[in-house]
Amino acid sequence: MFYRAFRALASLALRLFFRVEAPVDPTAALNLEGPVMFVGNHPNGLIDPGILLILAQRKVTFLAKEPLFRMPVLGQIMRGMDALPIFRKQDGPGDTTKNEGTLTASVDALLQGRAITLFPEGKSHSEPQLAELKTGAARIALEAARKGAPVKLVPVGITYEAKNRFKSRVHVEVAPAVNATDFLEKAGEDPHEAARRFTDAIATALRQVTLNLDAWEDLPILETAESLYALARGEQAGSADRHKAFARGMSLLREEQPARFEKLKNELAAYRARLALLSVTADDLTSQYRPRTVAFFIVRNLFAVLSAPLVLLGFALFVIPYYLPLLAVKAAKPEQDTESTVKVLTLLLLTPLWWALLVVLAGWSGGLGLGLFTLFAVPPLALFTRYYLERRAVAWHDARTFFVLLNRKRLQAGLLAEGQALAAEVEGLVTELAPRLAS
Repeated sequence: MFYRAFRALASLALRLFFRVEAPVDPTAALNLEGPVMFVGNHPNGLIDPGILLILAQRKVTFLAKEPLFRMPVLGQIMRGMDALPIFRKQDGPGDTTKNEGTLTASVDALLQGRAITLFPEGKSHSEPQLAELKTGAARIALEAARKGAPVKLVPVGITYEAKNRFKSRVHVEVAPAVNATDFLEKAGEDPHEAARRFTDAIATALRQVTLNLDAWEDLPILETAESLYALARGEQAGSADRHKAFARGMSLLREEQPARFEKLKNELAAYRARLALLSVTADDLTSQYRPRTVAFFIVRNLFAVLSAPLVLLGFALFVIPYYLPLLAVKAAKPEQDTESTVKVLTLLLLTPLWWALLVVLAGWSGGLGLGLFTLFAVPPLALFTRYYLERRAVAWHDARTFFVLLNRKRLQAGLLAEGQALAAEVEGLVTELAPRLAS
């Protein structure tokens, strides 16, 4: 009961905070029956297990660092979710020998046909690449396999567009399941070596479904190259699959042809800087402002103006819960990889209390009828207010782009020509490197 209730609440909070891009057919891997271990990369604190929690339709047992179990509220949640503690040396006082009990409990869970989740990097971090994996996940899966459990291990890659920004995208990709029995030690092989071999295979699978960069400075360059490539092909920019392929291509080009890499990198950086000066994107350069399109934009935004009083009411009612997570981050000063955890947990705890407070105040001041109306009106008003504010930001960008490019046709044509030349260069590189990246 607690699991289902918390999962529903977590799903609401995470889907309000992020735009979750789930696999096309998540049932294919995330909802496998029988003993399953989900292993994922770990870039974003408690948000990562939360994402797996809301996507997997079956009950999942999580393994988490022991200090979380000692925290107020969060500790109760962990125990209510039947999570299992992992004792780490870097967490301070604690008996790491107790991990044997956790490993035994994990193996028993798999023998019972349950699903467990583990993040084998062993820590949440903000590095651009997958960290070295611990062998714990492989050891648990192999031990259960030795005892006859047909364990399937499912690598899950989680990529955040901007992990601490409200309404940013989260792309989840699932690699094909791996049979633990395929990695059992061979005749004469040491079990530790088998665990190491299995861990290496897990790392390889995770790299295929995560974005691995040599440095974070490469990200804007990668995004610019991918957007130009998409523009040239008439496709939507921002493909997570293309981002991963481009990251591997950049690493290969930097290693084998450093001079060519630096030249292209500098050209893309300079082009991105010129676009940034005008606050436009490569997609904006191909926009055609026909009278009908402009008229539709004006009518749509006139309707938005008429909705402003309702939005002002929503903003007045929700300004405190909107800004409190930001204040919580300033007060807690968390690491970058746990900032959104603080925001979401604050939102998760505050929203029901604020909703209840509004209902009580409405009922106290206006009677039962107004209280019931507020009970049902608060959620849609909050969602509408958030949507309106998001759309106004987009509308402002569109209007600004229209006036900037309308009066600078020559500049638009020059930037478009430069972008097309860079796109052709990027396309040539893709054609050259694609066979090697696919192998």
